[in-house]
Amino acid sequence: MTEQTKTWETDQKILVILAHPDDPEFFCGGTLAKWAREGHTVTYLLLTCGDKGFNPTTTPDMTPEKLCGIRHIEQAEAAKVIGAQPPLFMDLPDGYLVPDLNLRRDVTREIRRHKPDILVTCDPQNLFALYGINHPDHRACGQVVLDAVFPAAGNPAYFPDLQAQGFEPHMPKEVWCSLTNQPNTSIDVTATWDIKMQGILQHKSQVQDVDKLIERMKSRRTEDSTDEDPRYEEKFRVVKYG
Repeated sequence: MTEQTKTWETDQKILVILAHPDDPEFFCGGTLAKWAREGHTVTYLLLTCGDKGFNPTTTPDMTPEKLCGIRHIEQAEAAKVIGAQPPLFMDLPDGYLVPDLNLRRDVTREIRRHKPDILVTCDPQNLFALYGINHPDHRACGQVVLDAVFPAAGNPAYFPDLQAQGFEPHMPKEVWCSLTNQPNTSIDVTATWDIKMQGILQHKSQVQDVDKLIERMKSRRTEDSTDEDPRYEEKFRVVKYG
């Protein structure tokens, strides 16, 4: 596998489209922090606000509406840590994402609006080997983003109403699928792993046990990693267009 970003000769506009607050940090926060520090512009677009992210530590008086507001704030703080722009939200209902034509149009509009050079999402085909499952929102998000990229985003014949509204066709140069079991690209994020962890820890409503989380994340060290020289990487399936 290669370090794909070595081929980038200029600063890139990077749009990250994922399902929930905390997905960017958990899935690829080390890479996003690396890119931000290299001078690239990183913008998050979250399809939901994670309003159903309840867990055993959630207080009894919590409601989906209150949690939505909390997670907006947490994601904004995490984006600051990573070095990304203030996050954007579609605020669709958590857990109910469906990659239908309406959502494809909405995502196509956002791709045309932001005109990213690089688009980051997640692999809709991924099922975790240990459990054989993945959150349906993750799969739906990845599917609708890939369907919006091709064939719709760059083709004026698709969703002509968007062009009438001023959203001209645009095709990203590359799509990076995180959370994949079919990687073709590996990014060394050893230097930004602590930043990734600090970003994750901003999501206080979702982190039930900080110590256990840190131990679990340490288990993701590379095979050649040692206690004296810990090394980390994040893997992607990268597709180039044009």
